Amino acid sequence: MEDLPAFRHDGAHAGGDMPKEEWRRHAHALVDWIATYLAEAERYPIRPEVVPGFLTAAMPAALPEEGEPFEQLWDAFQRVVLPGTVHWNHPGFLAYFAITGSGPGILGELLTAALNVNAMLWHTGPAATELEFLVTGWLRDALGLPASWLGVLQDTASVGLLTALAAARHRADPAVRTRGLVGGPRLRLYASTEAHSSVDKAAILLGLGQDAVRRLPTDDAFRLNVAALRRALAEDRAAGWYPFAVVATVGTTSTAAVDPVADIAAVCRTNNLWLHVDAAYGGAAALVPELRWVLEGCAAADSFVVNPHKWLFTPIDCSVLYVADPDTVQASLALTPEYLRTPQPARNLMDYGPALGRRFRALKLWFVLASFGRRGLADRIRAHVAWARAWADRLAATPPWRLEAPTQLGLVVFRYAPPALEPEAQDALNLAVLERVNASGEVFLSHTRVRGRVALRLAVGNLRTTPAHLDRAWELLQAAAASAPVPRP
Repeated sequence: MEDLPAFRHDGAHAGGDMPKEEWRRHAHALVDWIATYLAEAERYPIRPEVVPGFLTAAMPAALPEEGEPFEQLWDAFQRVVLPGTVHWNHPGFLAYFAITGSGPGILGELLTAALNVNAMLWHTGPAATELEFLVTGWLRDALGLPASWLGVLQDTASVGLLTALAAARHRADPAVRTRGLVGGPRLRLYASTEAHSSVDKAAILLGLGQDAVRRLPTDDAFRLNVAALRRALAEDRAAGWYPFAVVATVGTTSTAAVDPVADIAAVCRTNNLWLHVDAAYGGAAALVPELRWVLEGCAAADSFVVNPHKWLFTPIDCSVLYVADPDTVQASLALTPEYLRTPQPARNLMDYGPALGRRFRALKLWFVLASFGRRGLADRIRAHVAWARAWADRLAATPPWRLEAPTQLGLVVFRYAPPALEPEAQDALNLAVLERVNASGEVFLSHTRVRGRVALRLAVGNLRTTPAHLDRAWELLQAAAASAPVPRP
C-alpha cells in the first residue's frame, strides 16, 4: 500500500470529494438562491436572446487540466448558463404544456441526487422500489383507475409508450423476442392524426417502421373517428396487415382533444388489439371530480400513461406507465444475467422498461402528492381550467380573434383572423404576432396547425401563474396584432 498515490482531503482540489464544510456553505447559498429564484422568476425574461453556439463560444474549449473552485463555476453559471435558459418556472410561461418545479418536488429531487440510488433491482433499492409502487398506486386510485394496474415510473410518456408497444408487439408475436421481425406478421398500429409524434418514433425504434403507423381522421372535435378505425382494420387485414395496437389520447398536444376511449376500447376488444391510452397531459384532470369524465373507458385499456411533470407540479422528468398485465411487459423486455440475480422474490423495476438503471423518481413524486394532497392538487387544476375557459370566452367575444378548438381543459387554441386577409396571410400574421409576444420576455406562447392553418396555443398549468399573468398575455396579444405588419398578398 505504501507505493500507492496519496491524495489530500483538505481542499477543493483534493483527491476525495468536496470537503463537508465547503459543500455545506455552497449548498446553503444555492438553496437561498433557488428560494429567491422561485419567488421572483418573473423578473427574468422567459426566452433568452441568444443564438446557436453562444454557450460553446463562452466556455473553455477543453476540459480544464486542474479543477476549478466552485465559486468560478457559479460565476460561469450566472454569466453564461442562466442568461441562456428558457424559464419554464416563469408564471408567464404559457407555451406547450407547463411543467412546474414545485417546492416539495425540488426538495425531493435534492434528496434523490444526494442518495444517488440506482433502483434497478429491489436488492439495490428496496425503499426506492417499494415507494415507487406505493405512490403510483396512490395516484392510480386517486384518478379512479383499476386497482389491479401496476404503475412504474419512466422518464417521459414517449418511453412509456415505447414500453407498452413492445409488450403489445410481444403479445401479437411472442417469437419476435428471439427471432426478430423477419418472418413475422406485418404488424400495424393505429392512432389519430392528432396523436403525438412519439407514436411514429416508437414504431421506428421497435423496427416496425413508420409505414406500420396508420393515422386516422378525427371528428369535428379532433377526436379519433371510431368508424374510420373500423374501416381501416377491415382494409388492412384484406391487404395482408396484422393489426395489433391502437393509441388513444386524452388531451392531444395541439388541441387537448379527448378521444372516445370507451368506443375505441370496444373495437379493441372485438379485434384483440392492445389499447394504449396517452393521457400524459389530460389524465391529471381526473383528480377533479367534475372532470373525471376525461378517463371514461380507460379502465378497459391495456396500458396508460400520465405525466406528473406536466399538470401535477413534479420536476421533469417523471412519467407513470400503468399496465393491466405486467407479466406481458416483463416477458417482452426482462433479461436477468447472473450478475443481476438476487434471492429476493420481489418485482424489479428494471423489468418494466428499456433502461436498466433507475433513478429514485418516486421520492419527488411522493413529496409532491403528499404535500399537496388530492384536494390541493384538484383545487389547483380546477382553477387552471376555469381561468382557461374564462380567457377563451373573452377572446371569442373579441373578433377577429376566434377559437380554433373547444376549451375543455387548460389549453386555449386560437387565431387572429381578419376577414380581409386570405388564410395564408392570416397564417403569416399569426406567426408575426407570436414572435412579438414572445420577444417581450413577459409571456411565452407556442403554436400548432389546426386543419392545416396556423393557430396559437395558451396553456394554463403553471403553479405560479395567476389571472394577472393571463390578463397580461391578452394585452400583449392585442398590442402585437395591432402593430404587426399586415402581410401583402
